[in-house]
Amino acid sequence: MKKNYLHILILFLCILAGGKVCAQASATANFKASATIIEPIGITTTSDMNFANIDARNGGTVILKPDNTRTATGGLELKEGANVSAATFIVTGQQGYSFDISLPQGSYELRNGAEAMALQDFTFVQEQNSLGEGKSTLRVGASLYVNPNQQPGVYNSVADLQVTVNYN
Repeated sequence: MKKNYLHILILFLCILAGGKVCAQASATANFKASATIIEPIGITTTSDMNFANIDARNGGTVILKPDNTRTATGGLELKEGANVSAATFIVTGQQGYSFDISLPQGSYELRNGAEAMALQDFTFVQEQNSLGEGKSTLRVGASLYVNPNQQPGVYNSVADLQVTVNYN
């Protein structure tokens, strides 16, 4: 019974004091802030794309794979005498970070004067999907659509082709 009187007395005192004696109205905690600046992501071209020598004949498609191999469809013949090369890049940045790759979209022209061929269907392979020791090698291939009896000569892309990398 004495316990009940004691609880009632404490409750009564709390009411008279406006609740400040019995309840904590605020609390405080401290924190610190920090930031880590990472290495900016970068990309450098180490070799341009080269489909090398092609005998157009009845036209067709040359598929240049990222591993520097090529195949022909249609009436094309692939000839020796020039270095076949997928576009190759070194991606640099913060060690261990992963990144996304954006390839050219749509169709691009390779021209020799008035003559043109279409370049499209870009593909890639990368050494690893993260920057292992702060760098990674990226190789890009594509398909070249050659017209029947395409005029002889060196054909170059009209505009620069861009590969973009971004941290995930």
